[in-house]
Amino acid sequence: MTQCFRLPPEWAQQQAVLISWPHAQTDWAKILPFIYPCYTDMARAITQSARLIIVAPNAAEVKTILADAVDMDLVSIYEIPTNDTWARDFGPISVTDGEHWRLLDYKFNGWGLKFPACFDNLITRNLIAQGAFMDGEYANRLNFVLEGGSIDIDADGTLLTTEECLLSPNRNGGSTKEQIEQHLIEDLGASKVIWLTRGAIIGDDTDSHIDTLARFLPGGIIAYAACDRPDDPNYAELKAMEQELEQATNAAGEPYRLVPLYLPHTQHDFHGEPTPATYANFLLLNGTVLLPTYRDPYYDALAQEAIAEALPGWKIIPIECRYLTFQHGSLHCATMQLPLFK
Repeated sequence: MTQCFRLPPEWAQQQAVLISWPHAQTDWAKILPFIYPCYTDMARAITQSARLIIVAPNAAEVKTILADAVDMDLVSIYEIPTNDTWARDFGPISVTDGEHWRLLDYKFNGWGLKFPACFDNLITRNLIAQGAFMDGEYANRLNFVLEGGSIDIDADGTLLTTEECLLSPNRNGGSTKEQIEQHLIEDLGASKVIWLTRGAIIGDDTDSHIDTLARFLPGGIIAYAACDRPDDPNYAELKAMEQELEQATNAAGEPYRLVPLYLPHTQHDFHGEPTPATYANFLLLNGTVLLPTYRDPYYDALAQEAIAEALPGWKIIPIECRYLTFQHGSLHCATMQLPLFK
């Protein structure tokens, strides 16, 4: 009997991480001096545990910035045009049957037609054309919009997502909830889909991506964005999400252990607009947690303590991501793990 292909949990072994470098033709143009240190810190942390793959329109520029900060023998740079830097959402999603790998290339339409995506939607195919991946089956899924940040999965195949995002009319508006769920089951090998109907963070323009809100951890744990300040505008929505998570069960019908990650004090960009700073946007990478921090000593420390307690023995690398949120994402949004990279 042929085993079905399944999306492994993020804590499975990874060979590399993909990032897309910010440059002057992106929305980062006006704050490049502020964002480069964050990307350099991410590059340094990633190469402690895996290879780093960078897509950028100008490889020489990236090499100049990283040369003294990172072991460049662990870095591969592919010259590819890009619109933006959110690799989680346009990068390939890798599924396996335990022996073979399949690269799923979904359509990326700029988070429901909000932003240009003509270059980013081609990145996976351009990487394949440049021979970037080890032998694996390429699966064209460009008839279906799916962003990597909109889904999370545990080791038993329970998939977590939000109705706000996946049922957005500007993504797959012609499909019903049942049809989308069937797509997730067939493509990703999900055994159960948990649909959250509540949960949002002000400043997030992804329509409530799950990776800003709630994440699976090994051992039947969900770490989730919470708020302990009743006067915070995010409080009510996150409290409602927490109540949904308390009722959630895995594929075997068992409840999850919940670990709250309390939001930092409200962050603002240079224009005074609130940004979606959340500790749930961490990256799990080969026994290491890359944890976003936001120059908020109390809540930064609280998040690190919560992750350390939930993942004993894991190495935690805090990475200051305040400026990364100025474009409405954070650390996990900017990265995509690649188990198939050369």
